Amino acid sequence: MGFVKKMKRKALIVSLKGTNLSKLEKKLLSKEKPWGVILFKRNLKSTEQIKKLTYKIRSLTKDKSFPIIIDEEGAKVSRLSDIINNPISATFFGNLFRKDKIFCLKIYNKYIESLCQVLKDLGINVNTIPVLDVLRKNTNKVIGDRSFSKNKKIVKQLGNFTLRYLHSSKIMGIIKHIPGHGAATVDSHKKMPIVSLNVKSLNKIDFYPFKFSSAKLAMTAHILYSKIDKKNVATFSKKIINDVIRKKLGFKGILISDDISMKALKYDLKTNAKKSLDAGCNIVLYCAGKTNDNFKLIKSVPYIDKFTSKKTSEFYKFLR
Repeated sequence: MGFVKKMKRKALIVSLKGTNLSKLEKKLLSKEKPWGVILFKRNLKSTEQIKKLTYKIRSLTKDKSFPIIIDEEGAKVSRLSDIINNPISATFFGNLFRKDKIFCLKIYNKYIESLCQVLKDLGINVNTIPVLDVLRKNTNKVIGDRSFSKNKKIVKQLGNFTLRYLHSSKIMGIIKHIPGHGAATVDSHKKMPIVSLNVKSLNKIDFYPFKFSSAKLAMTAHILYSKIDKKNVATFSKKIINDVIRKKLGFKGILISDDISMKALKYDLKTNAKKSLDAGCNIVLYCAGKTNDNFKLIKSVPYIDKFTSKKTSEFYKFLR
């Protein structure tokens, strides 16, 4: 019974304001039962401070495996840049893979191993990699060198190796941005991208790296694929989540919305959360770190359903 009770979590990943927990944030973690916490550069100042913060989070949640998440991709998306020098991009490895696959994988394995060691030492157990978006001619620079390649097969292969290397180091990966961000020409942080390619074209390139992935976690794209669902971005689209992500791509894990405070979503936070969950996302991600909004959201979202609870239990067993 104790383990079932531990899975009684709200369908929300919260974010924090600064480097130390406020009184209200302590209450949020100890009383309100979020599924996990995501950390950003604003929360991360030194090795000692991060270790204290992650220890405190787990003490308050009374959960030694509580999901503490980071987006540490390297190069321009490095939340730990004040602590480690991580200038290597996914594109660097994609180019190396194209030239010499065996040498690339040796280097990449060592890179992921050392990154995982740092994360584990800091108390972080989830990293939001790999990015499985395929570069296209007009891909917005928000993806840029975060993608492995314009070659879909290289993206898929390196994505698979990333998950294998992460999982062997007991760090959980999150594939993103499902079902593919490469055809978007605008930044979804700023406005809603509209992709008007047909399903055949998307299936041939953008969907390809996500198909039948071994990932336990995936993050959605806030993109309107107008030929599939002309009204809803993928995060809000039952059709895309059921027919594309679950059926066509065969994703069987926990589906997490991308940040619901991004400008691509046009409603208030509570509505964005509700629409994401109603469409079939299992958990909602909130990244802006405003305490009042964390509380509003956590009061409004339900507890995770049976499917998510079962998959969360599997995640916990994996971490042991």
